[in-house]
This record gives sequence, structure tokens and C-alpha cells, in this order.
Amino acid sequence: MAIDARTLAILACPLCKSRLVWLAQAQELVCRADKLAFPVRNDMPMLLSSAARELSNDELEQVPQ
Repeated sequence: MAIDARTLAILACPLCKSRLVWLAQAQELVCRADKLAFPVRNDMPMLLSSAARELSNDELEQVPQ
């Protein structure tokens, strides 16, 4: 699955409302501000804080800006 640019433009972090970065290989949407990765399951973004995982500083450095 790929998230197109138009969809990505309207998606925002549910906690801080900042822009999300799509990581296709991991199937995750990343909020750099909160250091959270939200999974995408069955083509649906799981934008719940309970579904997110915290990113380490090393992982965050690898996320494109």
C-alpha cells in the first residue's frame, strides 16, 4: 500500500497536529515532533495514541525530514 501525496497532506498527528511522514517499508506514519510511529493496517492508518509506538533517537534520525 502507498499513501498518496494528497492523503498525506491532510493527515496530521492526532496529538500535536504536526505533519506525518510516510515510511512505506515499515508501513508506518511517523510524527517527528512526538517521536511516535502510527501503524497502517489493511490500508487504514491507526491514528490512536494507544496504537502508536515510541521511536528511539536512532530510529528518528533515519526518518526523512
